[in-house]
Amino acid sequence: MRVQDVMTQGVQTVSPGTAAEDAWGSMQIKGIHHLVVTRASVPVGLLSARDAGGVRGRALRAGRTVGELMTQPVIAVPRTTTVRRAANMMRGRSIGCLVVTDKNKLVGIVTVADLLELVGRGLDRGVEVSKRWTLKHRAPHRKRNVATGAW
Repeated sequence: MRVQDVMTQGVQTVSPGTAAEDAWGSMQIKGIHHLVVTRASVPVGLLSARDAGGVRGRALRAGRTVGELMTQPVIAVPRTTTVRRAANMMRGRSIGCLVVTDKNKLVGIVTVADLLELVGRGLDRGVEVSKRWTLKHRAPHRKRNVATGAW
């Protein structure tokens, strides 16, 4: 499975010059945790809820721009990257999302929530049992060397 199959399209973007408080308000209204910072539709950074200070980060955001708080460089992957590789990249870097690009243009974002949704959907499907791994006969477990006598 490829990243393009699980990514979120229609990513919310913001410019580096936007006020950090305005970006935070947009994130709260839309219920999202990541904003991709772009310049001419090319990703230059990422603003997460953690970068913006969270709910109690008003003092951090006061008088600052997105460009000052954003994480850079952006960790971007092509849309044909496997989900397994993307998950390993996120785990290895301890990050919550990857920006998905096509020829340096933003096309989507993959978050931990997208990967968890994939895992959740996969668990609903039945698991096919291979004939190779089915048990042909069953033998009871017996202990061969049993201690006897006084200790």
